[in-house]
Amino acid sequence: MARPVFGAAPPAVYGIVSGDCLIDTTGLRHQFTPAPAPLATRILLDNLDQGLRPLADRPALVTLGRLAAARSLQVYLVGGSVRELALGREAKDLDLAVSAQTLELARDLADALGGTYVLLDEAERTARVVWHEEVLDLAEFRAPTLAGDLAGRDFTLNALAVDLNAVLGQGSPGLIDPLGGLPDLARGQLRMVAAENFHQDPLRLLRAYRFAATHGFQVTPETTAAIRRTAPEFSRVAAERVHQELFLLLAAPSAAPVLGAMEAVGLLGQVFPELDDMKGVEQNGYHHLDVYGHSLAAVACLEEVLAAPAAYFGEMAAEVAGYALQPPKTALLKLAALFHDVGKSQVQGRRSDPERYTFYFHEKVGLEIFSRVASRLRCSLAEIKTVSALIAMHMRPFLLLPAFRERELSFRALGRLVRAARPELPGLFALAMADSLAGQGPQKPADCEAVLADLADAALQFLKERLEPQERHPRLVNGHDLIRLGLTPGPRFQQLLTAVEEAQWEGLIQTREGALEMVRRLL
Repeated sequence: MARPVFGAAPPAVYGIVSGDCLIDTTGLRHQFTPAPAPLATRILLDNLDQGLRPLADRPALVTLGRLAAARSLQVYLVGGSVRELALGREAKDLDLAVSAQTLELARDLADALGGTYVLLDEAERTARVVWHEEVLDLAEFRAPTLAGDLAGRDFTLNALAVDLNAVLGQGSPGLIDPLGGLPDLARGQLRMVAAENFHQDPLRLLRAYRFAATHGFQVTPETTAAIRRTAPEFSRVAAERVHQELFLLLAAPSAAPVLGAMEAVGLLGQVFPELDDMKGVEQNGYHHLDVYGHSLAAVACLEEVLAAPAAYFGEMAAEVAGYALQPPKTALLKLAALFHDVGKSQVQGRRSDPERYTFYFHEKVGLEIFSRVASRLRCSLAEIKTVSALIAMHMRPFLLLPAFRERELSFRALGRLVRAARPELPGLFALAMADSLAGQGPQKPADCEAVLADLADAALQFLKERLEPQERHPRLVNGHDLIRLGLTPGPRFQQLLTAVEEAQWEGLIQTREGALEMVRRLL
């Protein structure tokens, strides 16, 4: 079967070009090598050609092509699928544009494959077909022609298409690129198709910065200007859609500069209006920035910590690295960094002896504020639980530092922190390290990060050597023992059981008889 050829044989390393530099997409960090623009475009075409080859044999696409021909419909591989293939990446989920009868075609396809039909939006005529590991998203033309449909998309590098017949080797090969998306992709340039398209769907404002974070694209000046003008309309976007784009953005390794770019155009305040109250709120000598600047800096420092945990931690480094690999922990950590001090604006006070600001219970107020944010964004209960725990406990490692520095920290105090923080213990110390790094005021101890790292190792050691081994064995006393001692089940039960557990941490009791004697003394 004939196959479309978009370029010469693909090179060993696929990449994209940003400005005049080739970005190696095979590594964890961008590595720049000079590459002339024609070479960059050829690499994209080579990548696309290689990426399309396996698609010709996909049963779902072959069946779709047959069904579309029976209905005399035009079908094109479009948007993100074409973009990702040109970047040398896998396009597991395929985006397809259909000239008409999209929902009917999708139902036919699901029936023919024995797959699942999912109606995404009846008004927009979009549906999804899931069959085994394949996911096909079908969307009807938003205009009478393909050219009109592409003209209604967000960015030029997403306005690319390939005829399905060409993919299947049944038609003339060729990349359909009426808006110059391929040269923009070669330059790593995110250029809007039309400002009016932002008004039609303001989520595209956030998508611009999501692509900047996930792909390293540079937003063009005219696109930035249009985003600034359209930012006040962002409130029209459904919360579920914001959640999806936002978490993709925050999960990217370098989201912090992108958040700064969003702030510069007024978009960050539209996504998180609660953050505005932190602006201009001064802090004490541990800090060199106001609360707002400190919070943005904490996100940046957190990204540095997550990129190289061993540069900041000892034994805890491996735990932090493993924690960050669990989706969506990285995004949740950055949310916690962004909101950990959001309550300070409402509780700021002033003392005269010594003269300083106070922020009593700011974490409690911050929890209340974040709960409203999470509700608006339709966060899951698991997501809310993780971020809430990190915000609630973010001060606790610092409260233990003075005693730990003087070697006066008790096992009981350390154990209470470890037990309360699980399973977010590595995340809590990653957040604390970022919080410390983001504060560089003159009153901050020079060894703050070093002592914090030692405390993290002590907490991990306590978890591995005391708490977890103890939990693998039955309690020395339990609720039945307390009932036999004449107690009625209630809050006092947990207080007594916890007291025994903590005494066991400290080595004060080791046997059941000792535990029962302790309970009798407490009673």
